[in-house]
Amino acid sequence: MNINATLFLQAIVFAILVWFTMKFVWPPITKALDERAQKIADGLAAADKAKAELASANKKVEAELASSKNETAGRLAEAERRGQAIVEEAKARATEEANRIIAAAKAEAEQQSVKAREALRDQVAALAVKGAEQILRKEVNAGVHADLLSRLKTEL
Repeated sequence: MNINATLFLQAIVFAILVWFTMKFVWPPITKALDERAQKIADGLAAADKAKAELASANKKVEAELASSKNETAGRLAEAERRGQAIVEEAKARATEEANRIIAAAKAEAEQQSVKAREALRDQVAALAVKGAEQILRKEVNAGVHADLLSRLKTEL
């Protein structure tokens, strides 16, 4: 065998191998590589989209938190106002009750004072009658002198 024929035959076999590889092996490999590149590109796009959605969600969460804080502050202020109104109302009721109790106590004291004056008048009239009996040395008839005794009570 000649070296040229061997080289020529090897070149033909190599050309057949290259043609066979280009025709049957290379397309599935390039297809797999293209699919892999597409999957990677889709994954990167999905990651970018997820980042954008996450940023949007974070902004919404921050807005909701701010809204919630404002609403909570408003509710706390309203509760504080209600609490103060209830305290003021309770103070007003307590003052009214105290005034009513004081007025009732004053009225009762006035009634007791009037009763005490009446009792004192009765006692003074009885003492005056006894004194008059002692001075006159005779008994004064209360039934006969009722008009005189009632005038004496009113004068005292």
